[in-house]
Amino acid sequence: MPLPDDAVEARAQGWRTLAALHSKIEDRLEKALQSGYDLSVSEYSVLDVLVRQDGWHMRMQQLARAVVLSQSATTRLVTRLESRGLLSRYLCEDDRRGIYTEVTPAGRGLLDQAKPVHDTALKEALAEAAEIPELAPLAATIEARV
Repeated sequence: MPLPDDAVEARAQGWRTLAALHSKIEDRLEKALQSGYDLSVSEYSVLDVLVRQDGWHMRMQQLARAVVLSQSATTRLVTRLESRGLLSRYLCEDDRRGIYTEVTPAGRGLLDQAKPVHDTALKEALAEAAEIPELAPLAATIEARV
């Protein structure tokens, strides 16, 4: 049974609101990370996801899912970070078809430097969003999870 028009519109409005909040946060993070550390939000996310892993490595497929990128986009991103000396790749010993990606000490160092700037930018973006009536409920939900 199809949803009534008002339910469809409510769902669409909810999605637009979520997209607006995402855009606001990502813009703030992108500016802060680019200006201070020459990192994109996606690059920061890759480094952050990897350092949270045991041994600081993951298979490329897992990494793509974790940072919500296609495998090809993840490969290009990892290649850029690898060329900067922030990541390295190697073959999985158990399965030669698998490739692991891991953070180098330089990558860990850059992430450690960028993390406070990232966290401050995120906090500021959520505070700004809380002042916008349409975004306030979503911002409050995110803040409540802290």
